[in-house]
Amino acid sequence: MEIDEVKEKEQILSLYRRLLRKAKPFLKDDDAKQIKKAFRFAEDAHKEMRRKSGEPYIYHPIEVALITVEEMGLGTTAIIAALLHDVVEDTGYEISDIEERFGTKIAKIVDGLTKISTKATKGKSIQAENFQRLLVTISEDVRVVLIKIADRLHNMRTLESMPDHKQMKIKSETEYIYAPLAHRLGLYTIKSELEDLCLKFSDTVAYNDIVKKIEETKAARYRFTKRFIKPIEISLKKQGFNFKIKTRIKSIYSIYKKMRKQNIEFEQVFDLFAIRIIVTTKPAEEKSACWKIYSAVTDFYTPNVNRLRDWISTPKSNGYESLHTTVMSNTGQWVEVQIRTERMDDIAEKGYAAHWKYKQQKLTSKQKNERGIDLWLQEVREMLETTKSEGVDFVQDFRSNLFIKEVFAFTPKGDMKIYPKGATILDFAFDIHSEVGAKCMAAKANGKLVPFNYELQNGDQIEILTSNKYKANEGWLSFVKTSKARSKIKEYLREDKKQFAKEGKEIVRRKLKHLKLDYSEETLRNLCEHFNQKTESELFYKIGKGLIEHNEIKGFVNKKPVEKPITQLISESDELLNSDERDVKKIKDEEIVVGDLSSLDYSLATCCSPIPGDDIFGFVTVSKGIKVHRKSCPNAVTMMANFGYRIIRARWMSDKPDKEKEFDVSINLEGMDRVGLVNEVTSVISNQMQVNIKSITIGTRNNIFNGKLDLFVHNKDEFEKLLKKLEKIEGVVKVTRIEETV
Repeated sequence: MEIDEVKEKEQILSLYRRLLRKAKPFLKDDDAKQIKKAFRFAEDAHKEMRRKSGEPYIYHPIEVALITVEEMGLGTTAIIAALLHDVVEDTGYEISDIEERFGTKIAKIVDGLTKISTKATKGKSIQAENFQRLLVTISEDVRVVLIKIADRLHNMRTLESMPDHKQMKIKSETEYIYAPLAHRLGLYTIKSELEDLCLKFSDTVAYNDIVKKIEETKAARYRFTKRFIKPIEISLKKQGFNFKIKTRIKSIYSIYKKMRKQNIEFEQVFDLFAIRIIVTTKPAEEKSACWKIYSAVTDFYTPNVNRLRDWISTPKSNGYESLHTTVMSNTGQWVEVQIRTERMDDIAEKGYAAHWKYKQQKLTSKQKNERGIDLWLQEVREMLETTKSEGVDFVQDFRSNLFIKEVFAFTPKGDMKIYPKGATILDFAFDIHSEVGAKCMAAKANGKLVPFNYELQNGDQIEILTSNKYKANEGWLSFVKTSKARSKIKEYLREDKKQFAKEGKEIVRRKLKHLKLDYSEETLRNLCEHFNQKTESELFYKIGKGLIEHNEIKGFVNKKPVEKPITQLISESDELLNSDERDVKKIKDEEIVVGDLSSLDYSLATCCSPIPGDDIFGFVTVSKGIKVHRKSCPNAVTMMANFGYRIIRARWMSDKPDKEKEFDVSINLEGMDRVGLVNEVTSVISNQMQVNIKSITIGTRNNIFNGKLDLFVHNKDEFEKLLKKLEKIEGVVKVTRIEETV
């Protein structure tokens, strides 16, 4: 295809001018000159480069810079860093070149945005190390993460040009870390778009179906909204409010999630949209204005008292403030109404950047969100200072802090603390002080004694009880939700483990001396082999703790070494290589064809039990060869996000049924019990569909039955026909394929 360079230059210039127009309100002194300098430098650095779509590479950094301005409200420093964000990673320039031309601040941000070397590291995930490097920058300059989110958003918007396996890797990383991170930083609009785009590439059919139905119901929704808001508008105008009313459609991903979770159709999603009332008022009158508007709304429509959410009195920890209520319309439909001020709406749309803009103004302490995003960033800094975990463990610990259904509790002195929902007394104790957490034995919640695994409830007043007889143990990790508590417990366990390992080492040394054996590398290796331990430290720890009796050491003295079969040696070398990318590269470009005997050696994953017709991919495991998973596997996102380089393309040789081959699949049935129901279910499966039943478990309680059936099917088409037939049986309310997790 012939390239029109003149047209491309015009488009680049047009994009650049748009960037300057959007940035104009932020510019001062020689900002425009610096932005121009960064643009020219990036354009020259990337001049020979093109994206997978075929367009000049410079389009990407300009688009990223536009996102930081338009959708995040960031200023000149972020614009310059966004324009330069790929220069060091993708061209011959070094960080020192950036520092020399644009100063230390810009150089530090660009450095934070530059991936670590893609050279394989034995036993580690490069993706997780890159995530860790990025996340650590939150405590130094949060703009690094904001620009990275903008970078990811533009990559997701242009993902069609990437090959399928790359799409799955990037989509999974986005779903696993970037969308939750955007949510945590208050970037609701961006978070929703990222999730929608993830769905577009993981379940295209469902995505397109929801988009089509949203468009089809647009006219009816407009008519309903017009009737609904009319009396509210009249009332608010009479009261002299300066306001605007918007309609907010639920995101495609949220609709999809609700349909899947509740097993309902699009038409049954009752909270498809929300009415948003945004009022302009003085800072001191914000709270009273919102409650007056709430009063006006409930004058016309009856509220659901269980659905009132007051995030004005207690803002979310990412700075989100709003008053939400769900009311019954005159047509018998529930409608969510969101009431907020312009400032609150700005923070809800642009998150962290807007938070800082308003922080400079004369607001009350609550309006400054001092319990919100600042507190979270402080917690992140503390976590980064105390955590010793690396790679995948670090990312998982950090990620647990990104989901923010919250509860608030009080100290005995009345200080409010905010925690993720499900947090326990232990989270509270470690938040007060690490020593208090380590010695926690119980607590008092509202004056009543509760155990340390008690889950905090909104409004609880907590007093921690400690004892020197108690100390952190491994079981505590299952009782905590916060990364701070988790990292502290792990730190105590590591110290504990070190002490036991030290004692174990001494025991081994003495025992070998007694047995007249050399304390050598070879002897220790043989000992590890004898006790089936991977490392010397594991061996020392277990002997020190008494999990391996030291008297057992003499049991291996007369044991002759057995020559190992070649397959075991290969397996062990794979175990040692662990996540080493070099070995995966040898088969990376190949494709698994399931059903073709000449294809790579593979097995079907038991966590998602793929059947012919399912979208699939291959995953190179540490020691169990290649596993074939469904793209919708519950574990797919985590695998791809942390070990994307282990993903291999896979397809079925044929989706047509092979009567010789059967595949495991499990379903769940729910409904109202009646005489003969089980007989009819088994008749449909065995007689009508000729499908073999592996096992069946059905239980009934209060006239409601719930059943699990394990079946053997030939392909997805046959399976879906079976589901439709089962749904038609009288009494059956819901039939779902079981999504197992590991």
